[in-house]
Amino acid sequence: MTDAVLQWVQDLMSSPWVYLVVLALAALDGFLPVVPSESVVITAGVFAATGQPDLAAVVAVAALGAFAGDHTSYLFGHLAGPRLRHRARPGTRRRRALDRAELLLDTRGGVLLVTARYVPGARTALTLTAGAVGWPLRRFTPFAALAALTWALWSAVIGYVGGMAFEEDPLRGLLLGLGLALALAGLGELVRALVHRRRAARAPEPERALAEAPVC
Repeated sequence: MTDAVLQWVQDLMSSPWVYLVVLALAALDGFLPVVPSESVVITAGVFAATGQPDLAAVVAVAALGAFAGDHTSYLFGHLAGPRLRHRARPGTRRRRALDRAELLLDTRGGVLLVTARYVPGARTALTLTAGAVGWPLRRFTPFAALAALTWALWSAVIGYVGGMAFEEDPLRGLLLGLGLALALAGLGELVRALVHRRRAARAPEPERALAEAPVC
C-alpha cells in the first residue's frame, strides 16, 4: 500500500500537473485552512532534490497561489466588514475585539501578516480581519507578497533539504522535511507567545486593557 502511494506521488511530481496542483492548493489554503498546502509544497521540494519538479518553479507557483489566496481572504473580510461593524455595538466584546485588531494592524500589521503566514488558520484569520477592519490594500499587498514568497521559499527548501539528505529514499526525506517544518513552526510559536506576553506586560494601561480584550 505504501509503495503504491509513493509511486503515485512520484508520478504526480514528475508530471507538469504538479505545478497546477501546488498553485491551486496554496490559493485555497489562503481562505480554507483545512487545505494542507505546506505539506504539498514540502513534498514537491523533497522530490525536487531528484530533479523533478523544478525547485524554482515550485517556489514561484506556491508563492503566486498563496498571494492570490490571501487576497481572496482579504476580499471576503472586506465584504463582511460593514455587517460586522454594524453588529459590533460600542462597549461590547465584539467592538473591543475589532478595535484591538485595528490597533494591532495599524502598529504591527506588516510583521503580523508575514509571521502569521507560517501558522495555518492564523493567516486566514488575520487576512480576513485585515479586510474586515479596512486595513488599506496598498499596505496589505506588499506585505502579502513578501509573506507568500518567503513562505513558499521556506517550505520548498525545507523539503529540498530532506530530499537531499535521503536522495535514495523519498519517503524518509519527506518525513524529515515535515518534521523539520513542524519543529521550527512550534519553536516560532513559542517565541511569538513569549514576545507577546513580554510586550503586553510592558504596555501602558489603556493599551494593555485593549490587548487583553477577549476576541469573539
